[in-house]
Amino acid sequence: MSFFSAFFLGLVQGVAEFLPISSSGHLAFFQTFFQMEEADLFFDVLLHLGTLIAVFFAYREDVKELIVSFFSFFKKQTPQQLRKTRPGKRMILLLIVATLPLVAILPVKDYIESLYANTFVVGFALIATGLILFFSDRYSNGRKAERDATLLDALVVGIGQAIAVMPGISRSGTSISAGLVRGFDRQFAIRFSFLLSIPAVLGANLLSLIDAIQDGINWSLMPIYLVGVLTAMVSGYAAIRLLRYITSKSNFGGFAYYCWGAGLVTILLSLFS
Repeated sequence: MSFFSAFFLGLVQGVAEFLPISSSGHLAFFQTFFQMEEADLFFDVLLHLGTLIAVFFAYREDVKELIVSFFSFFKKQTPQQLRKTRPGKRMILLLIVATLPLVAILPVKDYIESLYANTFVVGFALIATGLILFFSDRYSNGRKAERDATLLDALVVGIGQAIAVMPGISRSGTSISAGLVRGFDRQFAIRFSFLLSIPAVLGANLLSLIDAIQDGINWSLMPIYLVGVLTAMVSGYAAIRLLRYITSKSNFGGFAYYCWGAGLVTILLSLFS
């Protein structure tokens, strides 16, 4: 793997992971039609680590609150401390419930991963992502935040995230859209989606890291890997800021047209390549 390949894959991972356009779909597209070198399993783990760091940095105050609230479960608190940690505890509960649907995906994990090589599936999934974004954007701006969101709301968002394990379906786009359908405030829908990515990425990376260690790690490629990780981290943080800015000024349904175009191009190239 070259430094350029690591940089490019990191850029695609960082940008497409958080903008609602599917990082898995774009990586499959470039690796298939442009003969981009496929990332080995350990590098893939590191790329996701880079985007995870971007989430931690962009939502560092929320993450800090969640950590403090988590440890508060294990110690006695005064009434004042209880009031202070109650929102964080509720957010933790919502995130746990929303993460549960991913467990149901584990039995078919290998089959889903095999679909990455099928660009027809990727193309139609990108079109489906566009439809999800387009119709969810028709919903008026809701008002629910962590105080008002129910466990059912969190479960629906989690189901959306679980569906997005399909290559070409955007994780952020689907989970944000599910939140909008359930009446989430737009900024809360984005914040909840990105915070929800933390346990999802940590869990997936743990499983992948075990497999990567068993396959063997080429430590001589670490300088190249670091280029990809840093690129994914910086571009991921920029993508988070961009999406937050776009949704504060206008709807993000415009991404739907991009996904339709990308899906159509993918299908046409699959037919004629």
